[in-house]
Amino acid sequence: MRAVSDEILLSVDKPARYVGGEVNMVKKDVSNIDIRFAFCFPDVYEVGMSHLGLQILYYFLNRRDDTYCERAFAPWIDMEEKMRKNNIALFSLESQEPLKNFDFVGFTLQYELCYTNILNMLDLSDIHIYSKDRTEDEPIIICGGSCAYNAEPIADFVDIVYLGEGEVLYDDILDIYKEYKKAGKSKEEFFVRLLDFDGIYIPKFYDVEYNTDGTIMSITPNHPKAKNVIKKVIVNDMDSVFYPQKQLVPLIEVVHDRVTIELFRGCTRGCRFCQAGFIYRPVREKNYKTLLSQAKELLNTSGHEEISLISLATSDYTCFKELAEGLIDEYKDKKVSISLPSLRIDNFSLDLMQKIQEVRKSSLTFAAEAGTQRLRDVINKNITDNDILSGCKLAFDGGWTKVKMYFMLGLPTETYEDLEGIADLCDRIVEKYFELPKENRPKPVTVNASASCFVPKPFTPFQWDKQDSYDSFTKKGLFVKDSIKRKQVRFTFHNTMMSSLEGVMARGDRKLSKVIYNAWFSGCRFDSWTELFKFDKWKMAFENAGISMEFYANRERSYSEILPWEHISVGVSKEFFIEEREKAHKAATTPNCRQKCSNCGAKCFGGGICYDKR
Repeated sequence: MRAVSDEILLSVDKPARYVGGEVNMVKKDVSNIDIRFAFCFPDVYEVGMSHLGLQILYYFLNRRDDTYCERAFAPWIDMEEKMRKNNIALFSLESQEPLKNFDFVGFTLQYELCYTNILNMLDLSDIHIYSKDRTEDEPIIICGGSCAYNAEPIADFVDIVYLGEGEVLYDDILDIYKEYKKAGKSKEEFFVRLLDFDGIYIPKFYDVEYNTDGTIMSITPNHPKAKNVIKKVIVNDMDSVFYPQKQLVPLIEVVHDRVTIELFRGCTRGCRFCQAGFIYRPVREKNYKTLLSQAKELLNTSGHEEISLISLATSDYTCFKELAEGLIDEYKDKKVSISLPSLRIDNFSLDLMQKIQEVRKSSLTFAAEAGTQRLRDVINKNITDNDILSGCKLAFDGGWTKVKMYFMLGLPTETYEDLEGIADLCDRIVEKYFELPKENRPKPVTVNASASCFVPKPFTPFQWDKQDSYDSFTKKGLFVKDSIKRKQVRFTFHNTMMSSLEGVMARGDRKLSKVIYNAWFSGCRFDSWTELFKFDKWKMAFENAGISMEFYANRERSYSEILPWEHISVGVSKEFFIEEREKAHKAATTPNCRQKCSNCGAKCFGGGICYDKR
């Protein structure tokens, strides 16, 4: 039986968001289940269903006979209104049962601007928002994902923060929970037992004290078993680790509607602005034969006609040629296309491009990040103007006429000469197209250039740097736009106020819980959606909490300051981050990990590229 009537479903946008029943959805008899786990994505269905982590953990947990993992997404504003009006609690798609009946409610934290959605989903579930208010009968709230490495802004709302890759510990967590549940033990006893593990951070077991200037004085364990530093957990053998044999296939169009193959985890490049490149170290690859087998299995069970090769830098995969050619040979006659979402221009192959275009041609995306060589050296991008221009020429020679270029505004040490460089580089890319003989230019060329606003992130060399104000971001974005001379170049830049708020949350501490609560209470939801973003209400939320946005976003930190994530370890040492920042301000580069080990600290995990002899 559905939690929502047909009458309500027919009155909201995209009712398929709320009914489940997708191809490959898992159905279990809940009367035979010991543990019920709600995997919650704090954004709309179409975004959440495109997330690879959901697909992996959904089937990983459901492979257990004693566990039923179900899904829930943030209801869109029209459905929320109907639910509140009709006293309908937030429910899972599989059983359509309220989340408050579950043992665990788990949130994946992929973006800082999802935090008000977490509060809203808890409130819609009739679950107390603050963890200190929850009873024994309410679900345990657990979160993981990239933003979990600084979960302090939402630490007052969650019970458990999982640091690392889910395949490592979830079986242990659920085994212990099942044992404790049957024995009638309390949540507190369960939480204490979890302190034995790396990768588990339980905020209630840590006290944070502040200096008079608002900076952190200390982060101290308040339980004898709580570790001074919590170290993330990782999978070392990517070939033997669980990977789903099928994927959920949505009944409506979602952001990424295709088979997803994960080539490797981690990145060797060391781009200094990129949090993912550090928190997912070291690089651990899958064998290309494993990937070909997984692709075949997933295509057979999904009916998809596109394969997406996912990793932080797809073409850095050491067996990329063998994998790509194997996929092309197998599927080109079956009209299955291959998507390469994160190419590096300096690793590009004209031969591969020509083979891919035989199936289906789309635009190519290149991340230059900065418009001048100096600034690319600052961020350790390790590509030159010549790499970029020759890469685009290869694309044009291969028949592509649409190129996407990604840049960033507000990078440390940036000058207006660097901003002019963005416009100049885009103009020169167009010139490369016009160097082709006229008969080889069947369509007009388009360069779609977009710029995000630099956000200093935890566990990067720039975690101590100040962020530009949103007024400065806007001024810089308009300057670049006015500097572009060719009509074939289209330039856009990200919402500067959203980026500013993201910067606050990324490096925030526990005091921000008041702000998040105030913003949610005043009606903030879906803050990553431009049409729903209410910056005035956020500013009021900060004022009412007596907290300054500028304190978190727009000031430089000293190396001696205790950062809110000081008690978390991703393996990469603080000393390495300091060394990288000092090199950045001298525009000095660091080589790729495969060229030379820089002893970042990731060797502590005992696997991956750090021990790879190839």
